[in-house]
Amino acid sequence: QVQLVEVGGGLVQAGASLRLSCVAYGGALTDFALTWFRRTPGMPNELVARINKAGAKYHANSVKGRFTITRDNARNTVYLQMNNLKPEDTAVYTCAAENDEVHYWGKGAQVTVYA
Repeated sequence: QVQLVEVGGGLVQAGASLRLSCVAYGGALTDFALTWFRRTPGMPNELVARINKAGAKYHANSVKGRFTITRDNARNTVYLQMNNLKPEDTAVYTCAAENDEVHYWGKGAQVTVYA
Protein backbone atom coordinates (compact mmCIF):
# COMPACT_ATOMS: atom_id res chain seq x y z
CA GLN A 1 0.00 0.00 0.00
CA VAL A 2 1.46 3.33 -1.10
CA GLN A 3 0.93 6.36 1.11
CA LEU A 4 1.19 9.83 -0.41
CA VAL A 5 2.08 12.79 1.82
CA GLU A 6 1.91 16.39 0.61
CA VAL A 7 4.32 18.94 2.07
CA GLY A 8 4.86 22.63 1.47
CA GLY A 9 1.51 24.37 1.70
CA GLY A 10 1.13 27.66 3.49
CA LEU A 11 -0.09 31.23 3.63
CA VAL A 12 1.52 33.63 1.17
CA GLN A 13 0.92 37.01 -0.38
CA ALA A 14 -0.11 37.31 -4.03
CA GLY A 15 2.91 37.20 -6.31
CA ALA A 16 4.86 34.82 -4.08
CA SER A 17 6.03 31.30 -4.88
CA LEU A 18 5.57 27.97 -3.16
CA ARG A 19 6.71 24.48 -3.97
CA LEU A 20 4.54 21.53 -3.05
CA SER A 21 6.09 18.11 -2.67
CA CYS A 22 4.27 14.80 -2.64
CA VAL A 23 6.33 11.96 -1.24
CA ALA A 24 5.39 8.31 -1.65
CA TYR A 25 5.99 5.84 1.17
CA GLY A 26 5.67 2.09 0.83
CA GLY A 27 6.26 1.81 -2.88
CA ALA A 28 7.91 3.28 -5.95
CA LEU A 29 6.21 5.83 -8.22
CA THR A 30 8.09 4.78 -11.35
CA ASP A 31 5.10 3.13 -13.04
CA PHE A 32 2.53 5.74 -12.05
CA ALA A 33 1.08 8.78 -13.71
CA LEU A 34 1.12 11.59 -11.13
CA THR A 35 -1.44 14.34 -10.84
CA TRP A 36 -2.03 17.43 -8.73
CA PHE A 37 -5.65 18.39 -8.07
CA ARG A 38 -7.05 21.29 -6.12
CA ARG A 39 -10.34 21.77 -4.37
CA THR A 40 -12.19 24.81 -3.06
CA PRO A 41 -15.43 24.66 -1.04
CA GLY A 42 -18.47 24.15 -3.22
CA MET A 43 -16.44 23.48 -6.34
CA PRO A 44 -15.47 20.21 -8.03
CA ASN A 45 -11.90 19.00 -8.03
CA GLU A 46 -9.80 20.78 -10.62
CA LEU A 47 -6.99 18.93 -12.35
CA VAL A 48 -4.05 21.31 -12.06
CA ALA A 49 -1.17 19.38 -13.60
CA ARG A 50 -0.23 15.87 -14.59
CA ILE A 51 2.95 14.04 -15.55
CA ASN A 52 2.97 10.55 -17.00
CA LYS A 53 5.55 7.78 -16.68
CA ALA A 54 7.52 9.07 -19.65
CA GLY A 55 7.64 12.60 -18.27
CA ALA A 56 5.08 14.18 -20.58
CA LYS A 57 3.32 17.05 -18.83
CA TYR A 58 -0.08 18.70 -18.86
CA HIS A 59 -0.94 21.95 -17.11
CA ALA A 60 -4.40 23.44 -16.84
CA ASN A 61 -4.91 26.73 -18.67
CA SER A 62 -5.55 28.45 -15.34
CA VAL A 63 -1.98 27.74 -14.19
CA LYS A 64 -0.05 27.45 -17.44
CA GLY A 65 3.07 29.58 -17.38
CA ARG A 66 2.96 29.89 -13.57
CA PHE A 67 2.95 26.30 -12.25
CA THR A 68 5.27 23.45 -13.22
CA ILE A 69 4.96 19.79 -12.37
CA THR A 70 8.09 17.64 -12.13
CA ARG A 71 8.91 14.23 -10.80
CA ASP A 72 11.97 12.66 -9.19
CA ASN A 73 11.59 8.90 -9.28
CA ALA A 74 14.78 8.39 -7.28
CA ARG A 75 13.19 10.33 -4.42
CA ASN A 76 9.68 8.92 -4.96
CA THR A 77 8.48 12.50 -5.16
CA VAL A 78 6.38 14.69 -7.43
CA TYR A 79 6.63 18.46 -7.17
CA LEU A 80 4.42 21.39 -8.06
CA GLN A 81 6.34 24.64 -8.38
CA MET A 82 3.87 27.50 -8.09
CA ASN A 83 5.01 30.98 -9.08
CA ASN A 84 3.18 34.30 -9.21
CA LEU A 85 0.44 32.96 -6.96
CA LYS A 86 -2.97 34.61 -7.08
CA PRO A 87 -5.80 34.67 -4.51
CA GLU A 88 -7.83 32.43 -6.81
CA ASP A 89 -5.16 29.74 -6.37
CA THR A 90 -6.30 29.34 -2.77
CA ALA A 91 -7.32 25.68 -2.36
CA VAL A 92 -6.46 22.33 -0.87
CA TYR A 93 -3.93 20.72 -3.18
CA THR A 94 -3.91 16.94 -3.38
CA CYS A 95 -1.60 14.61 -5.24
CA ALA A 96 -2.63 11.33 -6.83
CA ALA A 97 -0.80 8.38 -8.34
CA GLU A 98 -2.44 5.97 -10.73
CA ASN A 99 -1.62 3.07 -12.98
CA ASP A 100 -3.80 0.46 -14.68
CA GLU A 101 -4.47 -1.30 -11.39
CA VAL A 102 -4.64 1.18 -8.51
CA HIS A 103 -5.22 4.82 -7.69
CA TYR A 104 -3.70 6.43 -4.60
CA TRP A 105 -4.54 9.80 -3.07
CA GLY A 106 -2.84 12.03 -0.55
CA LYS A 107 -4.74 13.90 2.15
CA GLY A 108 -3.99 17.34 0.78
CA ALA A 109 -2.16 20.52 1.72
CA GLN A 110 -3.75 23.93 2.18
CA VAL A 111 -2.47 26.81 0.07
CA THR A 112 -3.85 30.24 0.93
CA VAL A 113 -2.98 33.32 -1.11
CA TYR A 114 -3.99 36.76 0.14
CA ALA A 115 -4.07 39.97 -1.86
